[in-house]
Amino acid sequence: MAVHIAHINKMFGKQQVLRDVTLDIPDGQIVGLLGPNGAGKSTLMKILIGLWEADNGLQVTGDGLQKPIVEVPERIGYLPENNPLYEEMYVTEYLRFMAQLTGIQPSAISHQIDELIERVGLTPERHKHIRELSKGYRQRVGLAQALLGDPQLLILDEPTTGLDPNQLVEIRSLIRSLGQERTVILSTHIMQEVSAMCDRVVILDHGEIKADRLIDEIEDLEALFHQSTLNR
Repeated sequence: MAVHIAHINKMFGKQQVLRDVTLDIPDGQIVGLLGPNGAGKSTLMKILIGLWEADNGLQVTGDGLQKPIVEVPERIGYLPENNPLYEEMYVTEYLRFMAQLTGIQPSAISHQIDELIERVGLTPERHKHIRELSKGYRQRVGLAQALLGDPQLLILDEPTTGLDPNQLVEIRSLIRSLGQERTVILSTHIMQEVSAMCDRVVILDHGEIKADRLIDEIEDLEALFHQSTLNR
């Protein structure tokens, strides 16, 4: 799903958190929002999913619907940074519960859950309580939840935070594969994550876009990042 974001602004009190953010994201592209903590990455994501309202600006799908993104929630999957899960539930129980909240037809829920569990690599853990899972497997549960309903826009806030090296490689590969079928917007403050997963990097600092480049066109991402955030 293509996305058009035009002139998004957001104030919290007297602090301007987003300033005139404008982006055009084509269908099937993985875009990394890269920036220091407090740059405005999570704020932008929460506006895109409708959790917060922008002070002004426009966000629409660009695939013929021409509707605000928040008016097509069934086409959006979201994984928040802290990945809140009901730890006392079993993996399949939790996914079934979330599928019901998502509005998936009851007759399709079991088949979809089975497919997603296999897709994200949860098969060995599917009958465990969520509290028994490692951080990496909890992230997989969160990704499976975000994929319920087969959304065409996937928004991932710091999806690899806290993972060990083995888990990191596996989740990176999974996100790359998911990006072959849908548009993905992910946030991170780690440059290596952008290089490993994304087709394009958008560098945010103090709520402004400082750089917007395709990864293949960047010779030195670290130099670009430091140049873009030099005036912090």
